[in-house]
Amino acid sequence: MSEVRTGKCACGAVSFELRGPVREVFYCHCESCRRQTTNYVAATSVPIDDVTVSGAECLSEWQATPDAVRKFCRICGSLMFWQRIGADTVSVMAGTIDEPTGLKAALHMYAAEKGDYYDLCDGLPVYAIEPEPEGS
Repeated sequence: MSEVRTGKCACGAVSFELRGPVREVFYCHCESCRRQTTNYVAATSVPIDDVTVSGAECLSEWQATPDAVRKFCRICGSLMFWQRIGADTVSVMAGTIDEPTGLKAALHMYAAEKGDYYDLCDGLPVYAIEPEPEGS
């Protein structure tokens, strides 16, 4: 039987199921993530075909950058998904996944844009921008 994770927004209007393995959690400190969440984002990633969303009519999206959109619940405002335009994967906000998640953090990215009010001292690898994809 394959691994299944479930999750939802704060109000429960949008829920999802993730099937199969997911990527480790990446912490993103870019200015866009920081401004939308008031801190940094913790997200995993999964192939888009392995995600089933219920309540998708309650999702709104915002094109955060020229190459990516963020999807959030338009009722409670919970940030749920981030997707590079045209990509076959979607990032899922780790805090929306029901526990136990079984997830582990892997790295910090866009640390050059992190807020000046916190330090990165957990021993994880730190990248000034985005790390190179595996196999490149």
